Amino acid sequence: MVSIQQGLRDDGFEVSMVKLCRWFGVARRTMYYRPTKAPPTVKPELAEPIKALIEQEPSFGYRTVAGLLGMNKNTVQRIFQLKGWQVRKRAIGRRPRIQALPSVAQGPDERWATDLCRIWGGRDGWLTLALVIDCHTRQLLGWQLSRSGRATTAAAALEQALITRYGTLGRVPVPFLLRSDNGLVFTSRHYTRLVRSYGLKQEFITPHCPQQNGMVERVIRTLKEQCAHRHRFESQQHAIRVIGDWIQFYNYRRPHQALGMKTPAEAYALAD
Repeated sequence: MVSIQQGLRDDGFEVSMVKLCRWFGVARRTMYYRPTKAPPTVKPELAEPIKALIEQEPSFGYRTVAGLLGMNKNTVQRIFQLKGWQVRKRAIGRRPRIQALPSVAQGPDERWATDLCRIWGGRDGWLTLALVIDCHTRQLLGWQLSRSGRATTAAAALEQALITRYGTLGRVPVPFLLRSDNGLVFTSRHYTRLVRSYGLKQEFITPHCPQQNGMVERVIRTLKEQCAHRHRFESQQHAIRVIGDWIQFYNYRRPHQALGMKTPAEAYALAD
């Protein structure tokens, strides 16, 4: 409306704003009102502990930060937005997916999942890390870091998981599934014989479909982002110490959104 009035004035016609509003059927108050919204502010006592935590762990999202600090997740999310602290999400690729059974379980010790990944160990070169998790509680039960990527590495992780859960090695009280990919390690005679001896039943995913073993794949990604990629390991022993500390944090302190912001240890205690 102001631009119209200015255009008429330039053409030699002086028309009041009252008359213009009457011509166009516009309320006069809308022409004079100017919103006076103050810029949003963040209380330092809320922002400072959040900033300290994300400086220590830059890959943490607002839900994890809220769970660790005992704060409201909506408040933490708003502070993330105002401060520009959001974690950048990975782009979702457009790849064909097949219909597959998800690697989930209705209770503890119903389905475990295992997989291998590679970690750089400084002067010891590339190391192989084997992991075993419970698909219900997300507990990381067993792990083994070795210079060898053979079946003995995966077997050691499985045996550690059995000791962690049952306190000893032997046939499990109730047989359950152990999901893995079709790699040479998991299909070797040594490994399959060991799995059967403990009363477990192997469950293989469809070849070239790692999403069917997505739960342990996601744990591996989290471990790399929050631990392995944030340290420059000097040796295998250095990597073992750091990864061991992170796994303790993962099992007993890190809240999980899928578990209702409980830790894996808390989820197991509640389900037991």
